[in-house]
Amino acid sequence: MKSESSTLAFSAFMALLIGCVGIIATLASNSQAILLDGLFNLIYFSVALVTIKVSKLASRPDSEAYPFGYSYFESLVNLCKGLLILGVSIFALVDAIAALITGGREISAGVAVLYALFATAACSLTAWVMHRSQRHVQSPLVSADKLNWVVNSVISAAVLAAFCLVMLFEQLGWLAILPYVDSVLVIAVVVLCLGVPVRMASQALQELLNKTPEEAIADPVRQAVARGLANVDTAEVRVRMVRPGRLLYVIVHVVLPEEPNVSITIQDELRGRVDEEVRRYYSPVVCDVVFTANTRWAAPSCGMLVEKA
Repeated sequence: MKSESSTLAFSAFMALLIGCVGIIATLASNSQAILLDGLFNLIYFSVALVTIKVSKLASRPDSEAYPFGYSYFESLVNLCKGLLILGVSIFALVDAIAALITGGREISAGVAVLYALFATAACSLTAWVMHRSQRHVQSPLVSADKLNWVVNSVISAAVLAAFCLVMLFEQLGWLAILPYVDSVLVIAVVVLCLGVPVRMASQALQELLNKTPEEAIADPVRQAVARGLANVDTAEVRVRMVRPGRLLYVIVHVVLPEEPNVSITIQDELRGRVDEEVRRYYSPVVCDVVFTANTRWAAPSCGMLVEKA
């Protein structure tokens, strides 16, 4: 798939399909692990509908209502995804522990194996499609979806392996441990995968709080700014940047020596050079370059003017 909207629409459809099949399979098998998977996908489908809308907004220019554009909506959606996955996981964990304490639950292994086989194949196919689409689409929304489907594939494969063990235990006559397999499986899956929604939500929250991107992004941008201002006599250069969603916003304060002989035309040429150097490394980007001869306008500030005594 070569467009962001079609890729996200495919992801939403697969989440709905797997979720509906999961709920039906839960009624037939009484497996809490399958219920967890079904609920997870249905919740993800509801978020996916919002994601498709946000993907269209993110490509639009700024407006009077949103003067800094719509990229923050991407971070907000990814934060919601992470928190929803985390919430469902914690709910499943608590329920599984309660089931263990009360003696476990009986499940129909045959139906469970069929569902797990279907879910593993469907999730793996979707993850592969998302991966292939990244050749044509550079989007944090698609990247987050791909990560979700990779994790979902691993979970489904683990569920499949566990239910196959249930059938093996039945053949061996180890009936005493069968009621506990489903609950133990849910606990293991949640514990192993809990880091994924936590990292997703944490990164999105940092973006919403305007934290500087990781050094893997920030350091090359600073170097690009330095190349753009090469051979320019400066007293100080301050580079600040944030990355809400896919957009990198860079503001550069260039403090020139006192009584600088730099015309507006030359300043615009330097802005163009800095913007070009940064775009060689990262895009989309908004790069503002501000020239001043007073360090006050480049110094860190909380926005409040402090009168000097």
